[in-house]
Amino acid sequence: MARQVTVLGAGMIGVSVAWYLVRRGFDVTLIDRQAPGQETSFGNAGLIQREAVRPYPFPRDLATLVRVLPNRQVDIRYRPGGMWRAAWPLFQYWRNSGGSRYARLVPEYAALIQRCVDAHGEMIEAAGAESLVGRDGWLEVYRNADKLAERLEGARQMSMEYGVHFRHLDAGELAELEPDLTDRCAGAIHWLDSWTVADPGALVQAYARAFEAEGGRLLLGEIQDVRQDADGWQVDVDAQTHHADDLVLALGPWSRTWLEHLGLSAPMFVKRGYHMHYAGAEEATLRHWVMDAEVGYVMAPMKAGIRLTTGAELERLEAPPHYAQLAAAEGRANELLPLGERLDAVPWKGARPCMPDMKPVVGPAPGKRGLWCDFGHGHHGFTLGPATGQLLAQMIAGDTPDIEMAPYRLDRF
Repeated sequence: MARQVTVLGAGMIGVSVAWYLVRRGFDVTLIDRQAPGQETSFGNAGLIQREAVRPYPFPRDLATLVRVLPNRQVDIRYRPGGMWRAAWPLFQYWRNSGGSRYARLVPEYAALIQRCVDAHGEMIEAAGAESLVGRDGWLEVYRNADKLAERLEGARQMSMEYGVHFRHLDAGELAELEPDLTDRCAGAIHWLDSWTVADPGALVQAYARAFEAEGGRLLLGEIQDVRQDADGWQVDVDAQTHHADDLVLALGPWSRTWLEHLGLSAPMFVKRGYHMHYAGAEEATLRHWVMDAEVGYVMAPMKAGIRLTTGAELERLEAPPHYAQLAAAEGRANELLPLGERLDAVPWKGARPCMPDMKPVVGPAPGKRGLWCDFGHGHHGFTLGPATGQLLAQMIAGDTPDIEMAPYRLDRF
């Protein structure tokens, strides 16, 4: 009889680990309260970021801190209550964001990012989802020539150390690729290795269908209780109990709640984000995914319209939405390209589960036999889901993972 594994969470992370497990012959049940890809995985910028070998650090330089302090920026906003609730992990995040600490973290983070396109590629082929994915990269656009030059120096170092491919576009070359952008741009970096996804939620759904086609089971319902017994794990869903030999916790920002329910803890905090779709203006067309790097938003020509995504908001997970950050992004984006009318009745809001050392938690839970973790991917859950899902499946199967997994275990905290 095949070993039974229950995966909690049907976002990009949970669907990926479930798919890799069922391909290895496990009897896998995937459980979530919503259909696959409808929470955090639905609302991202639709980028599979092979270039993102350096995790997002907390700003430490005085100029950035002074700029952020008035709390009117697009790239980051904060709520005092949310920061107070997460004061300790945020302090650790700040400590890990510079000097030798950050330097030690980068190779460990890059080891995961370097696997992202290969892991996605395997799942895309199995799901028949090629039509959703573009492979011509994305544009990181700069208005200031000095800032572009500084970023280019970093890109060259990333290329030498981690095999990242890019192209420097001057103002004229950028205009050739995106002729309808304003002429205020100094140029851009064209990241060549990264992929774009025209409908992020649909890609997760395609992966979930591939999981079911391999014999996996998808169960939609509210999780009421999770507990361990002598035989393994019991999960109560809508008044029914489901048994498993092993349990994978892949519930994104809600993983912390269930860990605490099981007597464990993780220093997680969330960065919330917003998006809106736009019809686009008749006189202007967006041809590539574009990040306005100095302002901090992304415009993406998706199936649902031009998706505008904000930067981060440091706030409590379940706090009411605050739409001023999106409105500010909308104003600045319209300077770069006319967006046209809004298409969604209300803006989308989601939360990224973040860890203070910027690395996800992947591996066994300490002191809980058969409990496995796959959460805390921060800004790059959509990018890293298949990579960490593949590695965790190797661990659950008892195989030696392709990379050393000690840096990602929960007990590192």
